[in-house]
Amino acid sequence: MATLARRSKVLTLRQALLADSIVSGVVGGLSLVGAGWLASLLDLPTALLAGSGTIAIAYAAVLAMLTRRMAVPSAAGSAVVGGNLAWAAGGVLLLVSGWVESNGLGTGFILVHIVGALIFAELQLMALHTER
Repeated sequence: MATLARRSKVLTLRQALLADSIVSGVVGGLSLVGAGWLASLLDLPTALLAGSGTIAIAYAAVLAMLTRRMAVPSAAGSAVVGGNLAWAAGGVLLLVSGWVESNGLGTGFILVHIVGALIFAELQLMALHTER
């Protein structure tokens, strides 16, 4: 009974992927369309924002396709978790490398990306373990 109760509180892998897809698509679209405006606001390169927006939109499309499968393969779920961890690591590298000189808002923007990717990785990992 405790296992059943615990499972009901965890998102399914499909739900976690769908949520990640929606957030990534929206953020990616805003980053791509508003790259110039965001660049001036955040003191980040326009090309970085447009490029990351393009990647996020492509990633969102892949996740959306995965959610339409009858069963999401655990290998695909694990790959998505790895992708989120890589995105977070890339954000940390961007902050500590000195490759960009953003203002406080820009740093906060990158930190939100890092935290968001880590949250989705955790949700997806919990769903993978629950569905095994």
